[in-house]
This record gives sequence, C-alpha cells and structure tokens, in this order.
Amino acid sequence: MESVVDGKQISDSVWHTTKNIRLVNQLGDSVNLYDQQGKIIILDLFFTSCGSICPKLTNNMSKLQQSFSRGGDVRKKLDTSIIHFMSITVDPLRDSAPVLREYSNKMGVISDNWWLLTGNRDSIYKFAFEELKIDKFSNEPITPDFVHTSRFILIDKKMQIRGYYYGLDSTSILKMAKDVGYLMLEKDKKKKNKVFQDIIDLSWLWLVIAVMVTGFVYYFNSKFNKQIKN
Repeated sequence: MESVVDGKQISDSVWHTTKNIRLVNQLGDSVNLYDQQGKIIILDLFFTSCGSICPKLTNNMSKLQQSFSRGGDVRKKLDTSIIHFMSITVDPLRDSAPVLREYSNKMGVISDNWWLLTGNRDSIYKFAFEELKIDKFSNEPITPDFVHTSRFILIDKKMQIRGYYYGLDSTSILKMAKDVGYLMLEKDKKKKNKVFQDIIDLSWLWLVIAVMVTGFVYYFNSKFNKQIKN
C-alpha cells in the first residue's frame, strides 16, 4: 500500500518514520510516542478552547474509537491491542493535564487507547512540522505560530506516516478506516514465515529422525543380505 492523502494514493512509496516525542497525557502520565510501537496510530492536533473544528474532530475520533470495540459492539471492551488514538494540543500553555482530563470527560474520550497530550510548546511544534509534515498535507493555511488543521494522520506499526485524511469528511474517514484494515493485514517482510521458522526450530528433531532412519535402513539391509547368503 502506498501513502495516501484522503484515501488517494501518492506515488512516493518511501514513508517517513517519525522520531519519538515525550509528552504528558490527560491522566498526568509521562508517555512516549514509541510506547505504542507495534500498534497502528491515528493522530490529530487540537486545542480545548477551539470552538470551530476541534469538537467535530474529537467527535469523529470518538466514533472511530468505538468502531474498534471488540466484535463491533460499543458496549464491549475496546480492543486496545490493535490501534491507539492520540490528540496533541497545539495550545499547551493553557491545555494542562487537568484541563485535558476535563475536556476528555466532557467529550466522552475513553483513555484506554486514546491519549490527549500536552507538553513543551517548542517540542510539539517541531514535531508537527518536522515529523508529521503537517504543513505539506493540509487544506488550511498553516503557520509556524499556530497549527490548526483538520487532518487525521495515519501512522503504521513501525512509526511510519502512511496517510493524511480530512477529519471532517465521513467519506475520507471511511477510506482511512479501510486503510487501517490494510495495515492490519500487512505482513512484516523482515519476519520469517512462522511455519518455516517452526521447521528450523525443530531441526534437532529432524536430525534425530534422519539418524534413526539411516540406522534402520542399514540394519534392514544387513539382515536381508544375510538371509540371501543363507
């Protein structure tokens, strides 16, 4: 699967691997992006005092989170082993951990696999521009002074950015959900085939069997030759 923007493939198949960043979530815990390595990540940028697109983005993210509940039943426990959601504030001076926790309670955020994150402003903005490349894939004008975008960003299990999607459009979100499915099915080329690896792991057993078969054949031939001579 190539990189996608609003579900459309783009020709560049060299995916950017994001660097790690350390932030604080709505529970007051210090966490790293790479804590979720091995999971698919859907990430957006927001701020709690936003009265325009941010509440809509959070609502759509909430619907996505619930869609990944086990068995598709929102009443069941969320499957946190596959996907993790992250919303990073672009107004960290006002959005402290307690403020994020209040916002998460108000918006129905389930913290099991959804972090609302705050931290050092310079680190967040550097991460947004240099790692997320948010200014290159946003319809809204992005300035170094304030990042305000409606994009959802899809990051794979290796922390590679795989797509940008319009977080206010249901069609774009549906395409992102499908791409999440493709990433779940994507195989790690570096990992050996499990069946083949199991065979290698049992090589000692094959050696024992080979020795036993060789010994049996030798014994049988010797006995058969003696009977012929007699």
